[in-house]
Amino acid sequence: MPPAPQNPYEVLGLTPAASQDEIRKAFRQLAKKHHPDLNPGDASAEERFKAASAAHELLSDPERRARFDRGEIDASGQEQAPPGGYRTHAEGAAGRRYGSDGGWDGPAWSEDDLAEIFGSMFSDRQGAKTRGRDDVYALSVAFLDAVNGATRRLTLPDGSTLDVKIPVGTEDGQTLRLRGKGRPGRNGGPPGDALITVSIEPHPIFRRAGRDIRMDLPIGLKEAVLGGRVEAATPGGAVRITIPKGSDTGAELRLRGRGVPAHGDTPAGDLFVTLQVRVGKADAALERFLREWRPEQEPVLRSSADGDPG
Repeated sequence: MPPAPQNPYEVLGLTPAASQDEIRKAFRQLAKKHHPDLNPGDASAEERFKAASAAHELLSDPERRARFDRGEIDASGQEQAPPGGYRTHAEGAAGRRYGSDGGWDGPAWSEDDLAEIFGSMFSDRQGAKTRGRDDVYALSVAFLDAVNGATRRLTLPDGSTLDVKIPVGTEDGQTLRLRGKGRPGRNGGPPGDALITVSIEPHPIFRRAGRDIRMDLPIGLKEAVLGGRVEAATPGGAVRITIPKGSDTGAELRLRGRGVPAHGDTPAGDLFVTLQVRVGKADAALERFLREWRPEQEPVLRSSADGDPG
């Protein structure tokens, strides 16, 4: 039988006192370290990634986390047996293997094994409806698809596919839940869910900062000195923006509402454009002008040895 699920707190390197923010940060660190796309062919990394995803999914849901902390469900989200019965009350040497301290000295048994051994004492649980297990997957998503939203197809190990809706503003390391797309339940129980952890691919131009997006924009010397309108890429398509006169490298322009689009009650973010002046190869006329040009006000240069007048 498969190994028992690991304690989710231990998987994430946390204690039960951890905050939701600590849980999220721990998961994102592990996801980036062990993501299958970053460790191709490494089965152990894939298993650690799946374990971290399952732990995060359970602990990030306050209701399921509370039930786990109370011992009502196990680390995989399955219902735990209620207290009482042979596990709690067996006494003496013959009952030591499942005594009141909860210890177990012998081999692990499946529910079918226990049903055969204890007969009708265990048959009620055999007929109980049980929710199916969740399946855990990883999906790599393009930067603009995560920003603007998209639908992407995920191919499963058995060759079947799932159409996954990527919500607007999806973040790196976020886990999406597809209800009812996991393992089938037992005895008419509901199916589990598909848990899909998203890894966002880097973009050659844009950088994400929460709801805002940042980018560098190269401009020529003429636009930097005289100002003008130039075309700039945005996550929603190209737009023309105005460059102020006398712009230096490092000057920042803010395009309101051009970041992550609004969705639901969440407002749109902004796009911050950092100007990068690029001179390029100067032609003969520009070189001649610069040799003859003298600024109206020459800069005053003072050495460090100069002192203030007394």
